[in-house]
Amino acid sequence: MELFDALFNRRSIRQYTNQKVEDELLEKIISAGMYAPSAVNKQPWHFIIFRNSHTIDQIAAVHPNASMLKHASAGILICFDKNLEHDDGYGPVDCAAATQNMLLAAHGCGLGACWIGIYPRVQRIEALHTIFQLPEHVIPFAVISLGYADEQTIATNRVRPERIRMEKWPHSKK
Repeated sequence: MELFDALFNRRSIRQYTNQKVEDELLEKIISAGMYAPSAVNKQPWHFIIFRNSHTIDQIAAVHPNASMLKHASAGILICFDKNLEHDDGYGPVDCAAATQNMLLAAHGCGLGACWIGIYPRVQRIEALHTIFQLPEHVIPFAVISLGYADEQTIATNRVRPERIRMEKWPHSKK
């Protein structure tokens, strides 16, 4: 798949077929996440792959936008480790880069995926912390649902020229 095709055509997928995502593809997607840039190359992330229906039901019960997990073949929890991040606040930024890499990798593997936000919502963080029995210094950032797409999405033009500036923000004329 050509790079710009992946960037411009990847969309969130929320409906999946019953086909199981192969473990090799999950490993490839996790590897893509680990190749993301991170502040001072600290790589403060941890990943938990899950397929267990009880875990999925627990997440869907505490997250109002996670119902697509019930039909996904697998999910990945992305976390950052407060003991590994470069400095306070860099963990979420680093995990965002890893999450985007994994979404693009999933698309490149012919899979559908959806970013389900956890951080910075305190209730979601606490719930996922409990569900996955995370140590105190490991903070849940996001979940990715994965599966073979059972829906078609259409790419739309998202370029907004009015949001592009050169050199500095121009002063408005009054």
